[in-house]
Amino acid sequence: MTRPTDTVAGLIREIATTRPIFAAVCLTAFVSGVALLFPGIDVAVAGLFHHPGVYADTPFPAEDWSLLQTLRRAGMGVTRWATIVLLLALLAKVVVPLLARAFSTRKLLFLLVSLTVGPGLLINGFFKELWGRPRPVETTIFGGPWPFMPAWIPGGDCPTNCSFPSGEASGAAWLLALVFVVPERWRKPTLAAVIAWTLAISFNRMVFGSHFLSDVVIGWSLMLVVVLTARELILIRLPDATIARIDAALARLGERLTAPFRPRL
Repeated sequence: MTRPTDTVAGLIREIATTRPIFAAVCLTAFVSGVALLFPGIDVAVAGLFHHPGVYADTPFPAEDWSLLQTLRRAGMGVTRWATIVLLLALLAKVVVPLLARAFSTRKLLFLLVSLTVGPGLLINGFFKELWGRPRPVETTIFGGPWPFMPAWIPGGDCPTNCSFPSGEASGAAWLLALVFVVPERWRKPTLAAVIAWTLAISFNRMVFGSHFLSDVVIGWSLMLVVVLTARELILIRLPDATIARIDAALARLGERLTAPFRPRL
């Protein structure tokens, strides 16, 4: 006899497999609803790392730990290097014809679009600049100047580069896109590495008092929506003819750019 829990679990697995974007949207709605209905969770979790008086300059003493500072720099560096590598790959396709076939245009487009739309425009360009949510260390609860604001509630006092959502946690979660472009035998190890890295970077931001729990969890779920949507539109649905036209356009651009440097016969 099938148990109700087995039925629910099976239904969830089926939706996640057959309708992954819908499942990611539902996950985002669920974690957002929890954060809105129970904002005290954010305060309680941030409070675990709040120890005023341990160091004079910060009420979140983990911020002064050199190992965690190194981890933060590494987190920012990975996202920056990923951006640089993708741009160099695009440049190589344009100016070095022999290398054009070494990089899949479809996969490169998927990575560039998901990175630009996700961590770039949606998180850092839109939410973090316009939503105004103060970071934990900036709230009156933890000795800062501004009142606490729940997730998804705009209009906080933070003027720029604010707490919601976490840019660095979102950037780490974007690395999930790599799972869809590596060879199949590498997908499980890549997924495990991305999950471990994302958890480490996200935890690091919380212990610094720089982000609430909902900032990182909602950042993860938003990246899941973006990556899965880009996968559906570019890796799966984008016609081969469109990819061929993009390749032809890049080749023409490369010819124009390299024409002054080619020897005249």
